[in-house]
Order: sequence, then structure tokens, then C-alpha cells
Amino acid sequence: MPQDRHFEWWHHSHPTFAGITGFFAGMLYVTAVPGAFVGILRLLFTYETAERLFPFVLLALALPIAMLVKRKTRRFAQFMFVGMVVTALVVLGVASLVLYFMVDA
Repeated sequence: MPQDRHFEWWHHSHPTFAGITGFFAGMLYVTAVPGAFVGILRLLFTYETAERLFPFVLLALALPIAMLVKRKTRRFAQFMFVGMVVTALVVLGVASLVLYFMVDA
């Protein structure tokens, strides 16, 4: 078996490859993309300008939506959206609990 085809079976026939990689890609996407975007904005612009330009991070959703359209990447994109939604729910849930306990104390 040639070296470049050694792990090719994993990407094509393993049933959980798209699910696991899509889920964790979604988790990374929802945390790293906005953070990197705001970091780059703060390096290039003043605070007020960066704050005004931050909503353009929503354009980053075009990539997962485009992956949903193409049949070959649809399964990966579905799990990516699941990872994005679960991560957002966990972050919002933890933040709301922290705020609740801070205000209550």
C-alpha cells in the first residue's frame, strides 16, 4: 500500500468521521472565528471602529451554509451546525447561571 493512500480509508468509509470532525469544527468555529475577527479588528482599527465593524462576523456563517448546499459536504455541515448550536447554548447557559449567582449574592 503506498504511503499517501495509507489512511485514505478513514475519510471515506468510517461512519463517524464526518460527525466527529463536523461537531468539533463547529465548536471551534463558534469560539475561534469571532475571537480572531475581533482581535484582527482591534489591531487594525480604533476601538469604536472595531465595535462598529464587529457585526460583519456574521458573514462567516456563509461558509457552513454553503457547505450545506453541496451534497458532498452536507453531512459534515449538519454536524458542524450541531456543534455550533450546542456550544452557543452551553456558553449562554453558563453565563446566565454565573450572572444569576452574582446578582443573587
